[in-house]
Amino acid sequence: MGENNLIQETPPADIVEAPSELTPVQADEARKAYLLKRFWISAREYWGRKGDRLAWPFSIGLLVLIAINVGFQYGINVWNRRLFDAIEQRNASMVYFLGAVFPPLVLGSVAIVTIQVYVRMLIQRRWRSWLTKALIARWLANGRYYQLNLIGGDHQNPEARISEDMRIATESPVDFVAGVIAAFVSASTFIIVLWTIGGALTLPIGDTFITIPGFLVVTAVLYAVITSGSITFIGRKFVRVSEAKNQVEAEFRYTLTRVRENGESIALLGGEEEERNDLEKTFANVRQQWRLLAHQYMRTTLVSHGSMLIAPVVPVLLCAPKFLDGSMSLGQVMQAASAFTIVQSAFGWLVDNYPRLADWNACARRVASLMMSLDGLEQAEQSESMGRIKRGETEGEIMLSLNDVSVSLGDGTAVVKETQVEVGPGERVLVAGESGAGKSTLVRAIAGLWPWGGGSVNFHADRQLFMLPQRPYIPSGTLRRAVAYPQAADRWTADEICMALEKVGLGHLSDKIEDEAPWDHTLSGGEKQRLAFARLLLNDPDIIVLDEATSALDEKTQDKIMEMMIEELPGATIVSVAHRAELEAFHSRKITLEKHEGGARLVSDIDLAPYESKRNVFTRLMKYSRKLP
Repeated sequence: MGENNLIQETPPADIVEAPSELTPVQADEARKAYLLKRFWISAREYWGRKGDRLAWPFSIGLLVLIAINVGFQYGINVWNRRLFDAIEQRNASMVYFLGAVFPPLVLGSVAIVTIQVYVRMLIQRRWRSWLTKALIARWLANGRYYQLNLIGGDHQNPEARISEDMRIATESPVDFVAGVIAAFVSASTFIIVLWTIGGALTLPIGDTFITIPGFLVVTAVLYAVITSGSITFIGRKFVRVSEAKNQVEAEFRYTLTRVRENGESIALLGGEEEERNDLEKTFANVRQQWRLLAHQYMRTTLVSHGSMLIAPVVPVLLCAPKFLDGSMSLGQVMQAASAFTIVQSAFGWLVDNYPRLADWNACARRVASLMMSLDGLEQAEQSESMGRIKRGETEGEIMLSLNDVSVSLGDGTAVVKETQVEVGPGERVLVAGESGAGKSTLVRAIAGLWPWGGGSVNFHADRQLFMLPQRPYIPSGTLRRAVAYPQAADRWTADEICMALEKVGLGHLSDKIEDEAPWDHTLSGGEKQRLAFARLLLNDPDIIVLDEATSALDEKTQDKIMEMMIEELPGATIVSVAHRAELEAFHSRKITLEKHEGGARLVSDIDLAPYESKRNVFTRLMKYSRKLP
């Protein structure tokens, strides 16, 4: 199995919801605890059977490098003792020898640490890549990225969760594990050094003497307990504040993105002042959360910086009596001071990394919240109890059939009730009705984007469905890619693409098909809709669904586009949603939805006059006029 394998595991439904007997506070705590568990359900699979085959070799290699680096630390610690002993003894030859030994020790340690950083970041990169691809695959599957907009839950700004939150959620655990293992190995090694060098300390108290075995070790442990306990108490709100900060940052980015994407409408309406007020209001939340986070950083820095200044001095003061009475050499004092600092750093790992741990906690929960929302959609897809519109195949020559189709919201509220329609090959059906009657919702159900409801939507086997929405999507890149979308840009030749553009009235863009430009902002709304019809011609589908696909076109251009589509794709079955009455001329059948309490219903289904192009109508009128006296 390689890096690109995608996980599809969904957790059991009985652990997604908190027990009903819990209080709101308890339920919130249970949910937060489960979010971390949910993150690891997916994340740990990177080291599983379906994960990256190189995950374990790289992980074991990182552990080996950590152990080797601790070995170099111990070598430098011993070198430190011998150097100061040689200086104390004024042994010049030993000082020169140790001076020659030092560079290889430093070079070796630097090389090992450099390789260790590379392997650690390689694991982070591959883990993030694997988990991101898995999450994106689930997000895009079965239109879930669209369905998330229709249901409640904590999954806002999924793009921020998949990008920035995922980065922190996969980088930090590798750093934490490597840091904890390095701290454990270092502490274990240098505690032995402290115990061996320091020995016992005897203190006179009145007429008695108290002996403290391994006094340097005891001091290091007590010192670490005090600093770690202080940082835990002072930073107890760090996780909540960091999580809130990440949420408001994501909301601010989303607001900025909305302004950029809707820049033309904002500029035409002169809405800059209102947008500025909204951005300032959103950014005020960001400032407020950063202020709270700054307070947390100040408190933790007070402990961590104080610990950094005090730690090197404590062992020297503790060893001073033994050095003064001659029971400890200067080299031993310096070795003990170095070992004490290393042990203190190992024990104080939490002090130095608590802010990052809090940040990871918040980001992992945000990623897990998105995973849980996708879990809910997956479970709904597999559940027999929840009402979902089934999809199947028609019988005989029927191209499309809606069998007792009801469309409802995620909470069960009906939008369309019990629709029964059959569409034969080559039929052109217009779906009409007042605004809010559920026409577009029904079309989304036909396309498979709206899953909730009942009944079944059936298509003729092996027939291609192509949908043209009111607002066509224009991807980034070349114009050629925009026309070919959703197929690859090289699916059709340049001549074929230019011919399609010419037929929809965009021939003036033919010489720009290889140009990269912000076409989504360059093209007008009408040009985007005409470009969508060019895609239609290239794909040559069997069933076409138009959802207000000509709403941005003037009546003359609309007639040309509709005539062209019918002439170029004469055998296609068409289902259209539109408000314009003049579009009836291009359809052979009209069904009308009417709003009712409990959901819209189909109230009429009538045949329309056969379509005849305006050119043919004009020719027939000329022939008729010649017969007049």
